Amino acid sequence: MKWKPPRYFLGLTAFGSFAGGIVLFKEVLSGGNYQGAERLEGKTVIITGANTGIGKETATEMARRGARVIMACRDMEKCKEARKEVALATFNKSLYCQECDLASLESIRKFAERIKKKEDQVNILINNAGVMRCKKSFTEEGIELQLGTNHMGHFLLTNLLLDKLKASAPSRIINVSSVAHMRGSIKFDDLNSEKNYDEGDAYAQSKLANILFTKELADRLQGTGVTCNAVHPGIVLTEIGRHMSIYKSWIAAMFLKPLLWVFLKTPRQGAQTTIYTALSTDLEGVSGKYFSNQKEAAVSEAAMDKEAAKRLWAISERWTRLI
Repeated sequence: MKWKPPRYFLGLTAFGSFAGGIVLFKEVLSGGNYQGAERLEGKTVIITGANTGIGKETATEMARRGARVIMACRDMEKCKEARKEVALATFNKSLYCQECDLASLESIRKFAERIKKKEDQVNILINNAGVMRCKKSFTEEGIELQLGTNHMGHFLLTNLLLDKLKASAPSRIINVSSVAHMRGSIKFDDLNSEKNYDEGDAYAQSKLANILFTKELADRLQGTGVTCNAVHPGIVLTEIGRHMSIYKSWIAAMFLKPLLWVFLKTPRQGAQTTIYTALSTDLEGVSGKYFSNQKEAAVSEAAMDKEAAKRLWAISERWTRLI
């Protein structure tokens, strides 16, 4: 007698196939995992915002490849917890928590001084930390928080570590930007959003600033052996979106977020382009570019404005007291 599977079995099979198809679709949409086999023994990597989300996944991958990883974070308790998890996952004990609050120029300077005194080299600097679409607020020095954290803080940190990066060349700087830069503009007449503040516009301005900084820095670093590139990690489901209304609505939590899960990247998927630009041998000597899904991508017209990049650099030097 021929066996006939029960209806519930067929239903489970169909559901499994459907779920598997969704997972596969999500992986294809994300661009897949970086497949390079590079090792990082003897290399030092600094990652800002390494205690959660994309930063934590990036730290995990760098540690897995044997790097000495410095997790530069604002919250030391969260950093220590993340460090334990990364160490257990990678069997790498060369993980170090260092306080660095990007909303405080003093904190950044103290961090940079510790690095310059204690570290023999810095091979990769990943400017990953950021805030998004928060209510109007300011850094310790009175800079609008999104511009201050996402751009000014990383601008100062990078410049303070440039001598160490040059001495460690070939070395790389990766700035985590966003496709949001496409709708951004640098409002030189109201850069600090004192006349008008829109949380989305301020975020887009800070992400455009990341790319202008990347391009100007790449020009200044020609011939030093240090490269600088920017990345769009994708639309990623991480804590950075905690200020958005979807995260505050129980209705959205029940109905919309499960649907968005299909289309939003996981932190692991969001970290892949950062990992690619930090490691790929194909990018040796490549600088001043913008990448998405592990491929070079186009930037907005505003992001190609060299005069705006130079003007923003000069303002950033003054606001961060670099000069």
